[in-house]
Amino acid sequence: MIKAGIVGGTGYTGVELLRILATHPDVEVSCITSRSEAGMAVADMYTNLRGYYDLSFTEPDVEVLAGCDLVFFATPHGVAMRMAPELLARGVRIVDLSADFRIRDLDVWARWYGMPHETAEWAAKAVYGLPEVAREAIRQAELVANPGCYPTAVQLGFLPLLENRLVRTGHLVADAKSGASGAGRQGKVGMLHGEVGESFKAYGASGHRHLPEIRQGLEQMAAGRVGVSFVPHLVPMIRGIEATLYAELNDPADFDRLQALYEERYRDEPFVDVMPFGSHPETRSVRGENSCRMALHRQEDSPVVIVTSVIDNLVKGAAGQAVQNMNIMFGLDERAGLRVPALLP
Repeated sequence: MIKAGIVGGTGYTGVELLRILATHPDVEVSCITSRSEAGMAVADMYTNLRGYYDLSFTEPDVEVLAGCDLVFFATPHGVAMRMAPELLARGVRIVDLSADFRIRDLDVWARWYGMPHETAEWAAKAVYGLPEVAREAIRQAELVANPGCYPTAVQLGFLPLLENRLVRTGHLVADAKSGASGAGRQGKVGMLHGEVGESFKAYGASGHRHLPEIRQGLEQMAAGRVGVSFVPHLVPMIRGIEATLYAELNDPADFDRLQALYEERYRDEPFVDVMPFGSHPETRSVRGENSCRMALHRQEDSPVVIVTSVIDNLVKGAAGQAVQNMNIMFGLDERAGLRVPALLP
């Protein structure tokens, strides 16, 4: 049985980790930390977990966390890079759900996250945990940087096109939308129901911190420079991300083989579902599920391929993918704890 700890367990990502791990056959959550809620029972804060956990939130303690086999960091940016090195030195493996170890260029990281990076050595060693791309590296990793939610939906949608050098990489477009849970659990006026209900808006259109992460991943897939425009939007729902992606084919004749190409690329991927050509994946079809569901489109004889990609931002976009990475790291069935269908309606 794997002993897991969670640092920063009171946010939406933390409770989603607890929900998924509650029925994981090979994992026991032995500690969960929160500086603000230390002493409170987990089941008192999250009543959906009553009967599943007899744990209380505690102050972060390296000695306690060092007794875990793996620690998840579900913390604000800047926390994991300070705490992780001591745990790693003591043999604890880590999956970090913040952005602390996602971006290789630490000057770029500092510019977008507003602070200097303090752990260059581990930033260089971290494995970017997109299983569909880096599964073998994840198996051996001591530290996995769990991808962001938007970057997961965007990268998986573009992946087969870039791997096979089928599109012009000078100007890819990612038009993405997210539910309000993507902003986290902390109180913000802009996230009140009266502010977001019956409304729809773009944000970060002049630049969003997920842009360098997306660009880094796409350039790795393309083995070269990539130009990408990424614009996120806030929609009045709780969970879900939809990314509509646009790319121009080098040779429009390749369109006839794209559906087969996508189906073959993801045939053995347990958490990617390629729908029939022309389908319209819905965010509700992945609500609570660790899946990325996608479909291909073409308008008339245009050389532009359109990919629509949906995920649950809290599952495949965060906690579910973190558990998927943990399963790979420990040689477990990759689907363990994640074999649940989406919630409908």
